[in-house]
Amino acid sequence: MVAGDVLSGTGATPGLRERLVLRARLYALIRAFFAQRGVLEVETPMLSAAANTDPNIASFRTRFHGHTDAGPATRWLRTSPEFPLKRLLAAGLGDCYELGRVFRDGEAGSRHNPEFTLLEWYRVGWDARRLALEVAELVQAALASIAQTARVEVLTYAELFARALGVDAHGADVQTLRAALGGLQVHPEGLDRDDWLDLLLTHRIQPLLPSGLITVVHDYPASQCALARVRPGDPPVAARFEVYLGAFELANGYHELNDAAEQRRRFRADNARRRARGLPAMPRDENLLAALGDLPDSSGVALGVDRLLMGMAGAARIGEVLAFDFARA
Repeated sequence: MVAGDVLSGTGATPGLRERLVLRARLYALIRAFFAQRGVLEVETPMLSAAANTDPNIASFRTRFHGHTDAGPATRWLRTSPEFPLKRLLAAGLGDCYELGRVFRDGEAGSRHNPEFTLLEWYRVGWDARRLALEVAELVQAALASIAQTARVEVLTYAELFARALGVDAHGADVQTLRAALGGLQVHPEGLDRDDWLDLLLTHRIQPLLPSGLITVVHDYPASQCALARVRPGDPPVAARFEVYLGAFELANGYHELNDAAEQRRRFRADNARRRARGLPAMPRDENLLAALGDLPDSSGVALGVDRLLMGMAGAARIGEVLAFDFARA
């Protein structure tokens, strides 16, 4: 079977049946991939008493109207299953994954849908680089299922910026980073150094990543550690990676932090940045913080399934691989 056999519609958008067949086959492939490796599929709650504190991610809020002893009435639709999956790891479950829907407010466009499918998995005893290669194996298996191939290139964040822009990602000042944006006009108010790095990555580097290539980028700046460990060095770097298929950002992974005090500090820093941007502070996940001390040495990754389907189908818009996008939901 080749891609054209799956996506045989005559218009710019593949037909409904073709896009749903491709998705169903990918789900089956994912489940077989992990079954062969002894990774357990689980389900975790979509509603949580805690929200995502990341200043760049907005959570949907809802309210429970039942009896008051059921817990906090205000609930948040999950932006990923990361926190409950880590609680399962801390309880001793071992390698596990979840394939399910997640929700992010304010994200709608050619590559974003407010409701989308995320694949997230964790490997006990693995470092981030080993897990990144497993991500590449899964992507290659998905492509092979429709008679496509892609080679893998692994490089550091610093190497990526130096090659693409001639910029020292770890040492360049903000003015140098702003100049590297070229003709792209951005209002600078409220932006910090990491924001400028993100703009360069998404607007200057990512669009030029070649098709037919799986790019694995690791050793991010320590300031972009999120929930990853920081490896000491000169400079220190986050034990974090991202995976791209052509210009599509597919996956983001970490060698997971298991220091509850440090994670609490990061949550507080996130909310401080939110307040500085005029955004509301978000409730921290105290259940996660209580479990982190028991989290085994492990690495985890989240992969956007709709993005992978876009890469497989050659789709320009995320709506082309959904049954109904947000505008038609």
